[in-house]
Amino acid sequence: MATTAPPSLVRLSISLPAELFSQLDGMVAERGVDNRSQMIAELIRKELAEHNARERPETVLAGTITLIYRAESGKVRHALAQVQSAFIPEIISSQHIFLEDDQSLEVLLVQGSALQLHNLCDALRKVRGVQQTRLVTTTALLPPLSSKTVSHAEGARA
Repeated sequence: MATTAPPSLVRLSISLPAELFSQLDGMVAERGVDNRSQMIAELIRKELAEHNARERPETVLAGTITLIYRAESGKVRHALAQVQSAFIPEIISSQHIFLEDDQSLEVLLVQGSALQLHNLCDALRKVRGVQQTRLVTTTALLPPLSSKTVSHAEGARA
């Protein structure tokens, strides 16, 4: 069994205003993170994913789009379905739940180029009745759902 070496670590020294440092320590404590380094690494990964999405729109990303909208007459859900149908290759799955006060929450699991995911998010945002949209991405990708390289014989044995 092959083992991989743990990723190498680099020590970084930074200076922060006292108030920012205090807020960081508060965040570390509230989230139950082991240490500041882990929290800072998480924040950097998030910012790098957003930076890469802007700077390299062809980069393939996986993530979620979270929507909150009013479902008053069904027109909103119909309009959202029409938008989503134009992005079938990017939408892996969706989950919908009714909230209080005639609101709905929908989460889409998505994967595609940063440009397409932002286009999808922008198109959903334009639907009248949508109150919030949020795209969260990562450069880690979903494994293939099916492989076109598997022959019928191999598929039959599985």
